[in-house]
Amino acid sequence: MNFRPFRALMLQGTGSDVGKSMLAAGLCRVCANRGLRVRPFKPQNMSNNAAVTVEGGEVGRAQALQALAAGVPLSVHMNPVLLKPQSEIGAQVVVQGKMEGSAKARDYHALKPTLMPRVLESFAVVGADADLVIVEGAGSPSEINLRAGDIANMGFAQAADVPVVLVGDIDRGGVIASILGTFELLEASERARIHGFIVNKFRGDVSLFDDGVTILEDRTGAPCFGVVPFFSDARRLPQEDAMALEYRERDALGGAIKIAVPRLARIANFDDLDPLAAEPDVAVVMIDPGTAFPGDADVIFLPGSKATLADLQQVRDEGWDTDILAHHRRGGMIVGLCGGYQILGRAVADPDGIEGPPGEAPGLGLLDVTTVLGGDKSLVERTGTEVESGEAIRGYEMHIGQTLGLDTTRPWLTLADGRAEGAISGDGRVMASYLHGVFAADGFRRRFLERLGSQTSGTAYEASVEQALDDLAAHMETHLDLDALLDVAH
Repeated sequence: MNFRPFRALMLQGTGSDVGKSMLAAGLCRVCANRGLRVRPFKPQNMSNNAAVTVEGGEVGRAQALQALAAGVPLSVHMNPVLLKPQSEIGAQVVVQGKMEGSAKARDYHALKPTLMPRVLESFAVVGADADLVIVEGAGSPSEINLRAGDIANMGFAQAADVPVVLVGDIDRGGVIASILGTFELLEASERARIHGFIVNKFRGDVSLFDDGVTILEDRTGAPCFGVVPFFSDARRLPQEDAMALEYRERDALGGAIKIAVPRLARIANFDDLDPLAAEPDVAVVMIDPGTAFPGDADVIFLPGSKATLADLQQVRDEGWDTDILAHHRRGGMIVGLCGGYQILGRAVADPDGIEGPPGEAPGLGLLDVTTVLGGDKSLVERTGTEVESGEAIRGYEMHIGQTLGLDTTRPWLTLADGRAEGAISGDGRVMASYLHGVFAADGFRRRFLERLGSQTSGTAYEASVEQALDDLAAHMETHLDLDALLDVAH
């Protein structure tokens, strides 16, 4: 029996990228608009796109968007377990905002049962001042090979006594099979926990799926809360899944200013690109492995990295170092944030093996700085101004190590406490900083693009995100039986 003082509802999916994060954000905005104290929660997340919380910890970027939708500060307890992949088989394990080491996949599965008490503790903290908690699952509950010790889907739902709504994605095809297959693979007690389902991302005439809804309701014995048409304005919302980079790129093609970005294997916090991609005059082009940088790029943007030395080696293996140096010789601009900042320096060293095997390597040498990884991780929000323009900026640090050298005496930014941040090369064409999120500042971004010849920058980025959340809430009000859906929560 549930003795919680707050209600909760969990969205689980038939697979990854079915739209759980977006629907959870939309529900948070819907409930906030209805006057409810609503909070987001995701027991376990896997992403290298993270955000800094009010406590100085880190959680998945999706929970940052959901907290924004709910109109509440972001807390480490909204995503108590965050896995940040470092290799094909291992990841950093962040618990309640702080890194607690690394684990290979097999080792992590053995670790999961020890994390459930802290997940439940965080769930109680999040719900303490809430009327309703919207919980997001991870991947799919049908991955029964991972069911033992599960903290992300049915394992959590059972432990916390939370009702579940299943989300299927019709855009990828096979939605009837994926929903029925999920039901079939679950234990009877787990099937009983599913109170209904949502069919997401429909394109075209929704009435054409009426028979599909009938089949699913008859076969599952659970109601359909609605068929949600594809929400095209999802591109205006920050995403945490790297698959979002493809549609960001497609939407941006044709801009007068071309910004080329290497698709690093361990790319992190790539939402730094979102405000630039939102500009009508900008094309953000992702450079895939095996592909050279275009010679007509205006800017090469080196993004964050979860493992700088490994991604630096990829830059060399792909021959991208040659392309970047040639771009600089032609007079092009280069920007680096966080890991990209480190790669642009003279050398990067990881003597303690924090991000992988211990080692060091020469950087691209476009900034006269060197980086040594070590010490405590910096997780803090910052405000300040750009040195050249005086435009205000706001961002956050999320890195380990220190970068020093001559070019730091030409800082890109000045923090609110008066300290210098970042570096600019002597020729003024290479600039870098540890601050993520700086391009979300409209004035700063406008001045940056004006230096490249843009005449059309006028996007109010953060306002557009808020509007997209309102539009998403209205979209869900139209296409879901929200009263029935929210009645499921207990």
